[in-house]
Amino acid sequence: MKTSIIIGKNKFLSILPSIFISSSFVIMVKVFSTPTCPYCVTLKSFLKQHNIKFEDIDVSKDEKVQKEMIEKSGQMGVPVVDIDGQIVVGFDKEKICKILKIEE
Repeated sequence: MKTSIIIGKNKFLSILPSIFISSSFVIMVKVFSTPTCPYCVTLKSFLKQHNIKFEDIDVSKDEKVQKEMIEKSGQMGVPVVDIDGQIVVGFDKEKICKILKIEE
């Protein structure tokens, strides 16, 4: 069953198991990082260049989120990216592009 809500001329929300906005999935992206990590800086820059919104989580300031990252990834190093529950360790550009359907 599909439900559509008109929110403006030629724009709509379709509600299935996920929310679509103009035929695009709304994807949750979390980047576990530290301010001094060069790979983290490069990863976040890459996401910004492709207009991917993400939550930047600084694991150097919060032991609770550091433990969450280790539980999710099995790794203590950064960056770790959580894309709707799919974990990517490091700046694995190819894997991130595949998951987010980015074509370069």
